[in-house]
Amino acid sequence: MKFNKICVLGLGYIGLPTASTFAANRVNVIGVDINPQIVETLRNGGIHIHEPGLRTVVEAALKSGNLSIATKPEPADAFIIAVPTPFHENKFGEYNGQKYKLADMRAVTSATEAIIPVLQKGNLVVLESTSPPRTTIELVAPILARSGLQAGRDFHLAYSPERVLPGQILRELVENARVIGGVTPESAQAGADLYSIFVKGEIVQTDATTAEMVKLMENTYRDVNIAIANEFSRLADKFGVDVWEAISLANRHPRVKILSPGPGVGGHCISVDPWFFVETAPELTPLIYHSRRVNDSQPHYVVELIKRAVGNLKGKKIAALGLAYKPDVDDLRESPASEVVHLLQSEGALVKAWEPFKPDANLPNINMASSLDNALQDADAIALLVKHTEFVNLKPSEIASKTKARIIVDAVNGLKARDWQAAGFQVTRLGVRK
Repeated sequence: MKFNKICVLGLGYIGLPTASTFAANRVNVIGVDINPQIVETLRNGGIHIHEPGLRTVVEAALKSGNLSIATKPEPADAFIIAVPTPFHENKFGEYNGQKYKLADMRAVTSATEAIIPVLQKGNLVVLESTSPPRTTIELVAPILARSGLQAGRDFHLAYSPERVLPGQILRELVENARVIGGVTPESAQAGADLYSIFVKGEIVQTDATTAEMVKLMENTYRDVNIAIANEFSRLADKFGVDVWEAISLANRHPRVKILSPGPGVGGHCISVDPWFFVETAPELTPLIYHSRRVNDSQPHYVVELIKRAVGNLKGKKIAALGLAYKPDVDDLRESPASEVVHLLQSEGALVKAWEPFKPDANLPNINMASSLDNALQDADAIALLVKHTEFVNLKPSEIASKTKARIIVDAVNGLKARDWQAAGFQVTRLGVRK
């Protein structure tokens, strides 16, 4: 199947790199977003996402004319839905007295409905948004059927999850293996034809629901692994063991790969996707459910660690270093670091947060510092919440000259404790009680 024009709905962390990559391969791409600020920024040659190399690719795509920005879909050969699937804020499911989060599929629904007026026979529609199992056949297909066209008969419909790492999106879009799940084998083949325009990794075809489950399995596996690492950090603290040393030694076993503990799990994948399994089958997912509970409770554990180091938090000034959900990215979605800040504030602490990758972030109820020095000024203690390279490379003697704080809590194993202790700091580390 040939594709002369592609319409990408949603220009976020996945949609914009995807649209730009297709455009870089000389395909006519219409990038669609309903956020007027995003549309205006892109039309004016700007970019609203921090991702290495993305600005250059977007600018080239726009300048070439292969990428144009719109507020609604236009007729095309293929449509890619890459919109968010967050949680409902105040809506929960319940099973055996245990509450679980529910996926908010309104963006997927709206994007799918927007395609109806321009959908034509022979088109391909691909859902990329991470979704609960059977979304493609039970939500997207029935909506598109309102056009009078039938998925798998009149047009192709497929699910293809993104599997990229923030900070390496452009490279991994091209190099990673791609799973294409079609509602029919022909739809899967059409999807493979589409992504073969730029994907150099293996393209594997399957059915739509299997592809949906594969994406959720990948992130749920990591979430469960992080949950056991977080529990190990609590056990190590109880037993007077250095959890980082213990994990390093355990990982010498050829069949063991324990991940790193930390202040929790964030981002729009690992902290979200496991709940989609729980939502669709709560009676079958007690391990997944409890792993989510462990990771969601980890910010509370970090706050208790800070209280142990600082004492009564009321009125104490805390410099919180990092708000992103992972190192060296600007993505603050579902960030456990932000939750730590909120919990500290609920204990009466006066927190000033510094996020170098998003210094102008406007976050509810979080006091953002204008610089690292501003965050450190007048601080009583420092909490390292994200392992940004910039923070790992901080020189203890320089920091000592910028602040009166001599207490530092390292929740991510980002600092060399001996160096900081030699500079006069009292260092408390997650998973280490010595």
